Amino acid sequence: MTSKPRHVAIIMDGNGRWATARRKVRSYGHKRGVKAAQGVIRSALENKIPELTLFGFSSENRLRPKREVEFLMWLFSDSLKDLSSFVENKVRLKFVGDLDYFGERLLDGMRNAEKETKGGTALQLNIALNYGGRWDIVQAVEAAKSSPKSSMNKGLSSKQLEKEINKHLVVGDVDLLIRSGGETRISNFLLWQSSYAEVYFIDTLWPDFDDDSFKHALKWFAQRKRKFGKTAAQSRTKQSKKGARA
Repeated sequence: MTSKPRHVAIIMDGNGRWATARRKVRSYGHKRGVKAAQGVIRSALENKIPELTLFGFSSENRLRPKREVEFLMWLFSDSLKDLSSFVENKVRLKFVGDLDYFGERLLDGMRNAEKETKGGTALQLNIALNYGGRWDIVQAVEAAKSSPKSSMNKGLSSKQLEKEINKHLVVGDVDLLIRSGGETRISNFLLWQSSYAEVYFIDTLWPDFDDDSFKHALKWFAQRKRKFGKTAAQSRTKQSKKGARA
């Protein structure tokens, strides 16, 4: 059996289909999706999850109709106007991705949100915007190459280079990756960090993803046997040693 995840990442899929099924415009679904995200943040706090990463806008989402993209930008900007709930609940905000894509006004809002919530200790909340897993790996490799410890200068081993790349990724390793909306792919999201994540797919469209949905995912995770490539016997031995040290 495994314990509670330290880092949960979520692909929030299904806003548009949810709205279409109700004969509403897609923007209506995105608004309801924000409410679902707020609910999940509360659930993460209640369940004492240290870190939560939400996939808000992928690098591929830029290819959507211009009007929809503009609405999403407005929605992100609007959600940053009132930070009181984040501050009161000790939520620390971090925006990750190729953020140069966004206008100065939205960037200022992000920087201000990070500054205002930097004292948060209850939950590290990462919002992935204009993010792609391949981009993340490439930028980390470029940063590692520029590091004084670069293998080009110091002859690092493959394992050392891996550790150096790990330092420059926008977030750390994921324990539980959730995707709503019925699709069964990870869509270029946290490719490196999810290498040993438990992946939980659910048919529920994102606006309908609620506290019960989140708790069910946590319960499912708790029943997983995480072996990280080892045999079940090796994993049990490792857990026993941990228990003895505790």
